[in-house]
Amino acid sequence: MPPKILVIDDDSSLRRVLEYNLQQEGYDVYTAADGETGLQLFAEKAPAVVITDLKMPGKSGFEVLSAVKERSPATVVIVLTAFGAIDTAVEAMKLGAFHYLTKPFNREELKVTVLKALQLQGLSEENRLLKEELSGRAEFKSIVGTSRAMEGVFSVVRKVADTEATVLITGESGTGKELVARAIHSGSSRRSAPFVAVNCAAIPRDLLESELFGHVKGAFTGAIRDKEGKFQLADGGTIFLDEVGDLPLELQPKLLRVLQERVVEPVGGSSLQKIDLRVVAATNADLERGIAEGKFREDLYYRLCVIPIQLPPLRERVEDVPLLLRYFCARFGAEGVAFTGEALERLQSYAWPGNVRELENTVERLLIMREGDQIGVEDLPEKIAALSPPAEGGVLRLPPGGYSLEQLEMEVVLEALARCDWNQTAAARFLRIPRHTLIYRMEKYNIVQPGRK
Repeated sequence: MPPKILVIDDDSSLRRVLEYNLQQEGYDVYTAADGETGLQLFAEKAPAVVITDLKMPGKSGFEVLSAVKERSPATVVIVLTAFGAIDTAVEAMKLGAFHYLTKPFNREELKVTVLKALQLQGLSEENRLLKEELSGRAEFKSIVGTSRAMEGVFSVVRKVADTEATVLITGESGTGKELVARAIHSGSSRRSAPFVAVNCAAIPRDLLESELFGHVKGAFTGAIRDKEGKFQLADGGTIFLDEVGDLPLELQPKLLRVLQERVVEPVGGSSLQKIDLRVVAATNADLERGIAEGKFREDLYYRLCVIPIQLPPLRERVEDVPLLLRYFCARFGAEGVAFTGEALERLQSYAWPGNVRELENTVERLLIMREGDQIGVEDLPEKIAALSPPAEGGVLRLPPGGYSLEQLEMEVVLEALARCDWNQTAAARFLRIPRHTLIYRMEKYNIVQPGRK
């Protein structure tokens, strides 16, 4: 597709000459007799290069230059000026024009100037696309995974990042909820504004309202000056409400008001403060169960859960474990360290109840305690090293004489508990059964954790 060039000049004969010469060079050429018409054509045709006279009735060339640069900084503008008015052309270049042509000019001069302008425009567009690509990569630089489950997460993040929709991220502890929230912020038009993270479970209950919404001087004992809350600090950017399921019931209406009206009322204050921000929340709690138990407002839940993102636990994406191991080794400055095949099998067999955070801590410990540049089964924590490697052709390797169904069930429960470091909630989730069913099976088979009576 040939490049588009827009010519704006009130001299009809010069317009025709420019149009003819540029068409001879293979360009798509559009012409306008005044600045107003020229800017309308610019909006419709989106040309790569604009050639405009500086002195015209109505909108001047300077006004055209300013409007073009405001709407599309990458578009290249060449100005036309009469001989002896070069100072005016230089002033236009200071305002963003690429070059100037003094009347009269020959075809070769026009040809060379336009060609250089298009080369500059091409480089500018290439640079823009490269920046966009790098920006897109930066969004996920700390989130490692190539599994189908994680690709699904990445796909949703890409779609919702540059919107204003409120997002609710759910998943077990250690799955990387804050990393996803930061990726959403990085991919949005608010990326240059603040990203403020708040852990609703980590702030004492009696201080949480002040921390979130701020307070005025004298609002309570110790309030010696006005203080901005996290919502005010995040104005213009994104606020990340981690563990939002732990927000006290009495504060939930205030958060609901922020989501509905985008206003904040500081503790002890009488006036509302308008804010402009994006809300991303996260929880590892079952909010629908919280609603049923009267611990979480249903209307707040639906305000938060406009876009839900469910993060998979590590045990459901074990194919990402080798990639994560390499990532953490590189992060800790140990790129040359390798894991034996048997060690890798054990690491992939473990259920990782603490998810990626537990894996990161394990890798850090292994790197500190290692004797060489290869980590084997003997170097792994005992609970991981003791696991049986996955059997080929099934979950368990059955002996020739077979198993009774009860014996098989008992071994599966024992295996799940061992893989989950005897965390009953994680083991029940691993077996896809309710926790009370797991406890019943443990009591039935008299299963107790080693070292406990």
